[in-house]
Amino acid sequence: MDKHLRTKQTKTNPILTSSSEEVSSLEWQAVNMNQEEEDLVRRMHKLVGDRWELIAGRIPGRTAAEIERFWVMKYN
Repeated sequence: MDKHLRTKQTKTNPILTSSSEEVSSLEWQAVNMNQEEEDLVRRMHKLVGDRWELIAGRIPGRTAAEIERFWVMKYN
């Protein structure tokens, strides 16, 4: 595989992105969560893994993309 491409594996499909593509600042913006939300995300992730839609459904006002971005930025 070309070293200028990176693959992000998801359960539904792999996403290829070129390193020369512009990245939206929203993608790198930190997600601020209160302590209760963080605890719930940790507990839910331990139970259901990377099922971001399921986790987001338990936190009013949060999207799956926000939950996943929070997880990646905090725990990876």
